Order: sequence, then structure tokens, then C-alpha cells
Amino acid sequence: MAQSNQKAQTMQQKKEQAYQQHVEEVTPKYSLVWRMCKAFVVGGAICLLGQFILNYGTNKMGLDKETAASWCSMLLVLISVLLTGFNLYPKLVEWGGGGALVPITGFANSVASAAIEYQKEGQVFGIGCKIFTIAGPVILFGIVTSWGLGLLYWIGTLLS
Repeated sequence: MAQSNQKAQTMQQKKEQAYQQHVEEVTPKYSLVWRMCKAFVVGGAICLLGQFILNYGTNKMGLDKETAASWCSMLLVLISVLLTGFNLYPKLVEWGGGGALVPITGFANSVASAAIEYQKEGQVFGIGCKIFTIAGPVILFGIVTSWGLGLLYWIGTLLS
């Protein structure tokens, strides 16, 4: 009885070792420093484009800062959605990682990609329902967080 338990444990250990070896072989090896550099470059390029749009709006078009900032946001979202539609933004995300996902363009990409993915299910049940799978939680947490911070600010003004 003890020998069969020992054999079973030995077999289990061999299976676990073989599995660990298999995982080591198939897991891609990444350089953290290189990935961080690529994310920095992509995120920086997006921010540089945004700053260019903002400066162009204020200096060349004569817009005030708020209007130029609104145009900047809208144009960055438009560019992101167009790149998503042409299947270029996912390639940018694959190369640049979090650098492409963090800014407003990443949010626009996630909303547009959900709409594109489910468009064959129809306007209402496809696009109408699935477009908010990503945007819904972000909007919800944004509203709840801003409400909570506003409440804390209000209590702070009452106490001081």
C-alpha cells in the first residue's frame, strides 16, 4: 500500500516537472526594459500628437485653450477609431503595450473594437448592447469616484 502511494507521488512529481518544463518552453521571454521603452515611445508619440493639435489650435487657428483642448480630444478619439476600424490600432497596442492603451485613444479603441466585433449581431443587440461592455464600467467608476471626491470636498469646506 505504501509502495503504491509512493509510486503515485513519484508519477505526480514527474508530471508536474514535465508540465513546468513545457510551460518554460512555450512561455515567451520578454525584456521588461525593452517593453517599457516601447510603451514610453508610443505613449509619448500620442501625447506629442495631442500637444501638436493643441498648439495648432491655439496658435494657428486662434482658438482659446478650452476649445482647442476639446478639438484635441475629439481628433485623438477620431484618429483612434479610424485606426481601429482599419485594424491598425491593435497592432500599435501589440507593439507599444500600455503606452497605447492608457491615453484617451486606448479608451476609444476599446469602445470601437467592441462595436466592430459585434456589428454582425445587429444594430441594437450587437452594437447597441456590446459597445458599453468596456465603456460602461469606466463611466460608472468615473461618476462614482467624482461623486465621492465631490462629497469629500464638500465636507472639507464645511469643516474649514
